[in-house]
Amino acid sequence: MTWTLALNNALTAPPVFDDGRGYFSIGGDRLVAYDLASGAQMWIVSAQLDSRPAAGGGLLFLAEPDAISAIHASDGTLAWRLPFTEGIAVPLVWDNGWLVVASKSGSVLAFRASDAHLVWHREIGTQIHAAPALAADRVYVPTDDGRLLAFRIDTGAPVWERRLGGPASDILALDDRLYVGSTDNYFYSIDAAKGEVTWRWLTGGDVIGHPALDAKRLYFVSLDNLLRALDRKSGAQIWKRALPMRPTAGPLLAGANLLVPGLETSLRVFAAKDGAPGTDIAAGGVISAPPEIVGGPRLLQPMLVYVTSDLAAGATVTAMSHSIDPPVLPAVAPLPNPIKP
Repeated sequence: MTWTLALNNALTAPPVFDDGRGYFSIGGDRLVAYDLASGAQMWIVSAQLDSRPAAGGGLLFLAEPDAISAIHASDGTLAWRLPFTEGIAVPLVWDNGWLVVASKSGSVLAFRASDAHLVWHREIGTQIHAAPALAADRVYVPTDDGRLLAFRIDTGAPVWERRLGGPASDILALDDRLYVGSTDNYFYSIDAAKGEVTWRWLTGGDVIGHPALDAKRLYFVSLDNLLRALDRKSGAQIWKRALPMRPTAGPLLAGANLLVPGLETSLRVFAAKDGAPGTDIAAGGVISAPPEIVGGPRLLQPMLVYVTSDLAAGATVTAMSHSIDPPVLPAVAPLPNPIKP
């Protein structure tokens, strides 16, 4: 099953997906929601957003110029609104009932997402470099000065601090380990309990986007235009594959394949086993936001959702199932535990 929907407007922030719905910030300071199973519009509201929304627990969380607000995912009506004039440094993060906010003034705040009750507030002393990540009872915060900080999510108490060779990028946080790239061109595996580096891998460029992983391997892209697969435990490189374009986001694992986006009109496909190139997915336009594979009880099966842009027509959303695991060409030698506030 595949459907395509013309938004007839440019995207003003990357979309967010949750519980079988997609939320798109479009021109004219509007936010529109679509059911991903059918492509039908659910609602549209006025919303001036400073960054990508966050979604979870039946709510959609918005960073506005002078406030943080939550609206009901079902109909777009207001749940709560909290004045907030410090400005948002990175997109809001929701996880297991928590809403984590990083301000431009260098503070991290944790709210009870259901009603905006402030649980704790901690000054970091510098700006946050990338979005915080939550796993088990921790929240992990990367800073502009190259530190990676771990706090208890329920109290904000410091747990550990680790200085890397440069600011960390997007974090993949598991209960026992963190995987993260840095501007020092290293990709790190970090023990979640003590913050110790268990291994690192040198690349030829900055690591971008979230890594993907399966039971044995970890996959990531870097700006030396390479897709790599490493052993999750040891960090040993299993294979690498030169990309024919510059990646714009981390890889997506779709069945036995990896999908890698770039500023071009197709999603590149590679076999997760050995990096062999597969049959690319023609997107029909330049991919303008990180694609996602969306699942949940509202969908019969996972769907690949991506957005393309055209200067005249605006943004177009495409959702597909069945075909998200494309065939691979013959192989050649390859170059969190819930926390209740």
